[in-house]
Amino acid sequence: MSEHQGDANSTRAPNNSAFSGPVFVILAAMMVTLVVVIVLGNALVILAFKVDKSLRRQCNYYFLNLAISDFLVGAFCIPVYIPYTLTGRWTLGRGLCKLWLVIDYLLCSASVFNIVLISYDRFLSVTRAVSYRARQGMTDQVIMKMAAVWVLAFVLYGPAIIFWELAVGPSRVPKEECFAEFYYTWYFLLSASMLEFFSPFISVAFFNLSIYLSIRRRRILHSREARPRRAPGGAASAQRESIPLSHTWGLGVKLALRSSSLLSPSHSHSSSPTVGKPDPLAGGRALSHPSRLSRDRKIAKSLAVIVCVFAICWAPYTLLMIIRAACRGRCIQHHWYEVTFWLLWLNSAINPFLYPLCHSSFRRAFSRILCPRRRSTQPSTDLPVGH
Repeated sequence: MSEHQGDANSTRAPNNSAFSGPVFVILAAMMVTLVVVIVLGNALVILAFKVDKSLRRQCNYYFLNLAISDFLVGAFCIPVYIPYTLTGRWTLGRGLCKLWLVIDYLLCSASVFNIVLISYDRFLSVTRAVSYRARQGMTDQVIMKMAAVWVLAFVLYGPAIIFWELAVGPSRVPKEECFAEFYYTWYFLLSASMLEFFSPFISVAFFNLSIYLSIRRRRILHSREARPRRAPGGAASAQRESIPLSHTWGLGVKLALRSSSLLSPSHSHSSSPTVGKPDPLAGGRALSHPSRLSRDRKIAKSLAVIVCVFAICWAPYTLLMIIRAACRGRCIQHHWYEVTFWLLWLNSAINPFLYPLCHSSFRRAFSRILCPRRRSTQPSTDLPVGH
């Protein structure tokens, strides 16, 4: 994504030669293609929120926040960087260099914090379903969390980029180069990387593990609960009633499911159970419980995919950044830095494709935008589906 750019640029200080003709053209074409993919892909996500009102739910607003940061990477950071990386010379002046670095690091950090926020929101939706649903209408809290991501992202690197010279001394950045003053300050980079990558990654891993364990426990409870229903006649009902409430509906999510089954149409239209007829509560519970488990498994899988992509794209850069600073850039060749921070930018291009693959609501919204005629011929397939 962004911050890496500033860092990688400084490693090229001893090597300002431009690329040869064919290599220059190929690299330029690849970079422009990446810009187009990032801008169009994330613009599609942002437009989906305008077109499809069903997307305007708490969990999806965090995806919108991530799409905005990724869009700005493709719209500003990479286009400014392309001439620099192809020619090896920064020609835009020191002021724009500072601005670019601040925005670069800001967007990079915001992307990471947005992924943490998405993971935390999914964690609450699965493990704290009752309280999570109760807060769905609190848009003020959602906006505050989204704003907090940008504030924290700026605080992490912004003040250091702007005020480093005032605190440490005159700039050591060559005139035709553009990189942060703390580029070789390993203890600062190590501290910042703890906040920017290691702590977020550990948090996200914890949220995913908690989601997995929660779903696993509920599947075990559901399998135990399902066995008595296959018993003949009244024995099934008697065995089911003998199961303690704390055992059968021990999780907050199950309490919510039980409440929904109590309010189901099959229950409201049945004034009293009749001998020989199935228990309506049992039917509602049997339908809602597997449905909820299936939905939460999809949440866990989609989140796991996004997190794995994040780890693959971010871990190499973070590790090399710390190693590079410790050895003053002499222990690792420059082209490895280039590869690692382009991996970060690649993450901004991949995210928009993960949305439709992992979320049916985004698939419907993208279909409405890209295939409007199909929507008009098949209106029933585009109706919003409750989640």
